[in-house]
Amino acid sequence: MSLSEFDVISRFFSRCGVPRSDVALGVGDDGAVLECPPGAQLIAAIDSLVEAVHFPKGSPARSIGHRALAVNLSDLAAMGAQPAWALLALALPAAEETWLGEFSAGLDALAREHGVALVGGDTTGGSLCVTVQVLGFVPRGSALTRSGGRPGDVVFVSGTPGDSAAGLLLEQSQLTVDDPAQAQWLLDRFRYPTPRVSLGLALRGLASACIDVSDGLLGDCGRLAHASGCGVQLDYATIPLSPALRAAVGEERGRRLALTGGEDYELCFTVPESRLAQFLEAVPAAEFGWTRIGALSAAPGAAVQRGGAVMEISARGFDHFSAK
Repeated sequence: MSLSEFDVISRFFSRCGVPRSDVALGVGDDGAVLECPPGAQLIAAIDSLVEAVHFPKGSPARSIGHRALAVNLSDLAAMGAQPAWALLALALPAAEETWLGEFSAGLDALAREHGVALVGGDTTGGSLCVTVQVLGFVPRGSALTRSGGRPGDVVFVSGTPGDSAAGLLLEQSQLTVDDPAQAQWLLDRFRYPTPRVSLGLALRGLASACIDVSDGLLGDCGRLAHASGCGVQLDYATIPLSPALRAAVGEERGRRLALTGGEDYELCFTVPESRLAQFLEAVPAAEFGWTRIGALSAAPGAAVQRGGAVMEISARGFDHFSAK
């Protein structure tokens, strides 16, 4: 017997995420009633994941649930926000219990990890599409933005970009990796990205600008620089690579994937020289996993330098509506 819309909501989503005292009324009514803390500003982010656009057909349902929330948490991390609530709009070709169980488990696990309550949403029939909105808070006036950088600010990136792009190539059978452990690690970096929420919170008051890296490091770093009225110069040799990516595709292709691959959900951020010592003490690399990769410049544009020469690499990044 097929599940009704109300069965889907009741069985799989009515208790998704953590209970929160600031949720006066959550899933099951026409709208959620939420309590905003005093002295805080609300930060909202929303993203959609569409089958065959953001993930291949046949991707594990658990990973789709995880990624749908993770990409939004990454946006909140880039704003320095503490996540609180989520809403889910889910279009499904069929209400399959096994798929829904795995999907909701992936969503629920990540929501609980970050203290998020699912407070409402919508379900409908159609091609598979998952839209999640996440709401969070920052103390008034403390949100990180893309536009605060200035020439001379040091540029950093978290994690090891490029892994997710390699994982997507593996999922699409466009890449072969001999070592099963390395292959699985790269696949998991695509399927289960890690939103850098704790890093975003630690950067408040220290970073001058921050952006979520989703469309390629070079392109997103260029967007941050442009929003700040600057350019950016990255040092090719300092772009971090994971051992798995280096072993899978080599250093040269690995750095190209790191700069242009996308789907990383890492943070690229800038710190003024005047705050650098404070940053290094308060946000140690050993704990937060960042790498220094360049600096903002007065000259416009995004450039990658290698051995004193500027490399020819497109900084455009992914665009859903660009000519195919």
